Amino acid sequence: MKTCFGYIRVSTQRQGEGVSLIAQKEAIQAFADRQSLSVIEWFEEKQTAAKGGRPIFNQMLRKLKRGKAQGVIMHKIDRSARNMRDWAMVTELPDLGIDVHIATESLDFTSRGGRLTADIQAVIAADYIRNLRDETIKGLTGRLKQGLYPFRAPIGYLDQGKGKPKIPDPKKAPLIREMFELYATGKYSLRSLQVESNRRGLRNNNDKPLSLHGIATILNNPFYTGLIVIRRTGQSYEGVHKPIVSTSLYQQVQALKNGRCGKKITRHKHRYRGLFRCGLCGAAMSPELQKGHVYYRCQTPPCETKTIREDRLDAEIFSALTRLQLTPEQATALRNAWAKDQCEQEQATQREALSLQIAREETRLQRLADLLIDGDIDRGTFQEKKQALELSIRVRREERAALPDPRQIVQDRMDFLELMKNLTLLHICATPAEKREIVENAFSNRIVVGKNVDLKPHNWLQTRDIFQPVFSGAPYRHTSRTHPEFSRLTKFLPTLKEKVSQT
Repeated sequence: MKTCFGYIRVSTQRQGEGVSLIAQKEAIQAFADRQSLSVIEWFEEKQTAAKGGRPIFNQMLRKLKRGKAQGVIMHKIDRSARNMRDWAMVTELPDLGIDVHIATESLDFTSRGGRLTADIQAVIAADYIRNLRDETIKGLTGRLKQGLYPFRAPIGYLDQGKGKPKIPDPKKAPLIREMFELYATGKYSLRSLQVESNRRGLRNNNDKPLSLHGIATILNNPFYTGLIVIRRTGQSYEGVHKPIVSTSLYQQVQALKNGRCGKKITRHKHRYRGLFRCGLCGAAMSPELQKGHVYYRCQTPPCETKTIREDRLDAEIFSALTRLQLTPEQATALRNAWAKDQCEQEQATQREALSLQIAREETRLQRLADLLIDGDIDRGTFQEKKQALELSIRVRREERAALPDPRQIVQDRMDFLELMKNLTLLHICATPAEKREIVENAFSNRIVVGKNVDLKPHNWLQTRDIFQPVFSGAPYRHTSRTHPEFSRLTKFLPTLKEKVSQT
């Protein structure tokens, strides 16, 4: 009785859980009994035959060529191979004296006619796979163009079935948003964000704690802004699912990830760590605790700037905030000007400006497509620039949709005046962490030269730039423009009011 191997295969693990493998095995065993063949070893594989490189299939071929069995029995030709490379390895077995049997077909691999028939069936199986692949890609592309994501929902979203958009997970979506917001503060590295996210209870789709790679994958995925990007091809599509984070927040996170290394973990979280640099050599002023006082030291040995105490920095910061602080007369002049201002007209001007920016970006997007068609740029460059333009357009649309009510603009201005009248009091009452944030958002240039401190305010915060039109009597326009630093500073207003009421 001749000895043979039995080879059975299904394309996926899910198929392997059904009866397909059992049915193939039973058919092969029945064929072996009819032909007086003995199956001495079974080779079971759960992998597609459309591509070469199946490990169990290759292991079986090696054993056959070493003479471990006299032949092989397969259920059907498409179970053995659906690509011509693997089929070529099967058809060379008869030339080596190894029998090839197909349980469902009466094919004689020792005859020219039998091998021709088998080759034709193998070509048909390969063509079936090519057609199936094309139809699958066509279906997936159709879904993507509809704004639907035809794959498993990323962490923070839930699947609703075929043909339906993903919806935010009520438990995980807020945690995803918090993750982006925490990283955008610049106080977290990927590793510290991993620890914090897992502490807050965020888990992956398998209900396991997030890995460092998982954190990076989430922060890099524009799906959370409503944009679908297929990483393998670089193509992007406008999704119909509800965004979890704003596009501006996503871009802020990308800028932080690409613009600096992760935060270093220090034993002492000194108040102004990383904020001041030496004006002579450009090195960072590193804080250290000596005899109960915190000193900021330039680490360049030959530099003339040595150390400066933290309390000296506090005094200089207080003095600089005093110079920025509005007098009661200046505050009154601004309040009168802003109260009379036509906020509706300003908002219409801003809306028109944003609409023009969106139109320009859309025109650039169209020109970019023309460059690709003309062959002036490659597809990789096209996809990269296309995604950047699409994100930029989304940011402008979000800004246009978020334009506040004119009454809110007036209230924001009044809050700003209240803050600018009490900058020094805010600094005195603030916690160390708040003091650090005030300095970071109020001053763009923070350097130390010898024992002298130079603090340059952000351009938008300098009195001569933002308030000059009112003080000079000139018409006042465009005061409702939103600055990132403005919103970061005004968030301290509730703290200030609380401190003032307590004193």
